[in-house]
Amino acid sequence: MRRRGDWKRLDSLQLHTLLRSFLNEDIGHGDISSESLFSQDDTGRAILVSRESFVAAGAGSVAAEVFLLQNPDIKVSDVVKDSTPVAAGDTLLCVSGPVPDLLKAERVALNLLQRLSGIATITAAFVEKVKPYPVRITDTRKTTPGLRLLEKYAVRVGGGANHRFNLSDGVLIKDNHIAACGSLSRAVRTLRANVPHTLKIEVETDTLEQVREALDCGADIIMLDNMRPAQLRQAVAMIDGRAVTEASGGVTLDTVAAIAASGVDVISVGALTHSAPSCDVGMDWAMS
Repeated sequence: MRRRGDWKRLDSLQLHTLLRSFLNEDIGHGDISSESLFSQDDTGRAILVSRESFVAAGAGSVAAEVFLLQNPDIKVSDVVKDSTPVAAGDTLLCVSGPVPDLLKAERVALNLLQRLSGIATITAAFVEKVKPYPVRITDTRKTTPGLRLLEKYAVRVGGGANHRFNLSDGVLIKDNHIAACGSLSRAVRTLRANVPHTLKIEVETDTLEQVREALDCGADIIMLDNMRPAQLRQAVAMIDGRAVTEASGGVTLDTVAAIAASGVDVISVGALTHSAPSCDVGMDWAMS
């Protein structure tokens, strides 16, 4: 899991590959409307503006890059910094350049800015709820296909941390692994024999009996899945610092504080990415 201080890191090669594919998807063989109305000699200026209050994510790091990939001669200014709280009517960034290129990049830039800001905003709300407790809020792999790099970045902007980026990022024995192996203990033993000693092993449990079994096997991280706060407290007391504890499953803004109060080290929240509503952002036009 990445530390909160790493949220500024967004691999430019991966980012540009993604953004080019998004532009290609949206533009297709060309923007018939814009190219029929304007030439490259026609220039304009536009402002991306918030229509509501939220935590900004991706204005300079993503949306601006969309415009620059469409045309490197586009000028970008007045960019709001990631993690900045904004109000309705605030400027997120300004762009100026050839009118056809501004219009071609508009939808992709807005879609991503709205989506990432929504994730950062809901993440910030979860982080605020657990502020009194020494616990980390993380995401999951429940991301939009193709958008994982950006959605996990938005979680970091909102003050959260990242869980595994993909299946090669770490060992996590889940319920279906256990069912296919025949037992939790057998799954852990097999993994210990086959993965490098440098990798930590996390095990998903949903009963106190499984917690005890995971402890006996020497699991490094124990996920406490869909447990109520009272059961979480029992599990944390049973583990007693011998493994990192992670609560997961059905976590909401209404329940996250009680879960944090149980003493777990990490709370993973799928809703950060799979249920975050997009924020309302528009592009207002002004011919230069």
